[in-house]
Amino acid sequence: MTFEQAKAKVEKYGQQQVLKYADSLSEAELQALVDQIEATDMDIIENCKHMDELAKRGVISPLSAMELSEIEAHKESFTATGIEAIKAGKVGAVLLAGGMGTRLGSDNPKGMYNVGITRELYIFECLINNLLDVVKQADAWVHLFVMTSDKNNDATVKFMTEHDFFGYKAEYVHFFKQEMAAATDYNGKILLEEKNRLSSSPNGNGGWFISLQKAGLLDLVHSEGIEWINVFAVDNVCQRIADPCFVGATIQRNCVVGAKVVRKAAPDEKVGALCLEDGRPSIVEYYDMTQELMDAKNEKGEPAYNFGVILNYLFFVSDLEKMMSSLPLHIVEKKIPYLDEEGNLVKPEAPNGYKYESLVLDMIHQLDSCLPFEVVREREFAPIKNKTGIDSVESARELLKKNGVVL
Repeated sequence: MTFEQAKAKVEKYGQQQVLKYADSLSEAELQALVDQIEATDMDIIENCKHMDELAKRGVISPLSAMELSEIEAHKESFTATGIEAIKAGKVGAVLLAGGMGTRLGSDNPKGMYNVGITRELYIFECLINNLLDVVKQADAWVHLFVMTSDKNNDATVKFMTEHDFFGYKAEYVHFFKQEMAAATDYNGKILLEEKNRLSSSPNGNGGWFISLQKAGLLDLVHSEGIEWINVFAVDNVCQRIADPCFVGATIQRNCVVGAKVVRKAAPDEKVGALCLEDGRPSIVEYYDMTQELMDAKNEKGEPAYNFGVILNYLFFVSDLEKMMSSLPLHIVEKKIPYLDEEGNLVKPEAPNGYKYESLVLDMIHQLDSCLPFEVVREREFAPIKNKTGIDSVESARELLKKNGVVL
């Protein structure tokens, strides 16, 4: 895109303010700004004019999970089906690893954090080890796609390469960056974080598939015959990836998405719960859980919304491709650093604008069938959100030790 084309684009969307400092930029700085303008989807910004419509939720009702007893009764059959799919190359995995370890007191990518005590044991290493268990079990390699961000891509690739992918075959590891979305003020005007850089943020955890596609890796998915993608988050060191039993259960139950779930520790635990929304699979986030929903009971007299998601999903690729252009958008009020009228960087102490995201829950809600698959939380749910306390490095270490991992 040329400067003139960039100018025409911002004029079309009434975003001329992003070129305010164009005359003072070097040729390289101007080109960087033009490239960012070219990559920015400005159609989505129009959505801030329709916020009330976007925020509306449908009627929420319970969705039963496949519980541990049923899984155990069919474990052999499910596992055999899953291993067959893995051996045939039909299963891939996507690691969402765009975050930084800031809340853990680290300036590095979160996956580089060392959870070891007497030895070095990194979050990335824990996850690779878990995936290697499946590689050994199935005697077949699984393509692993690692989604990074602008902030941590180079450090992540360097770290993984220097550690020889912790024993994983390099040709089965593929990196791609998450797409970014522009951030705006309350009037939908794109903010600048530098004179040649738009304020932007990652496009949400539901943006992983479009990011994979834009990176050209969907071609590899097709050429390798991958039909299922297990997407999972970087911060749960105990989770099982490309789990043959989970894969097999989802296939046998003819569902187009499977979701690993755990029994909630408390009705108000800060995890989303699988549900139906207007009769279709969905997730009700913890902050949307009303007292009525928390008090609701199923036919067994147990909490009706008792199974929390752990961001470990198995998607059928062809169904994902059908929804790529129809994912709804979430507009989130945030504190966004910006340049003021004098060109000074301001770091606001209160929310001052909007970020635009798509979420995994919307991907699930676009699909016709979902299998909530219960796992034992002590074995598969060790989230690392904080340095100490609940869902922390400390609690994850305790669960790793319980699962036989030497720290």
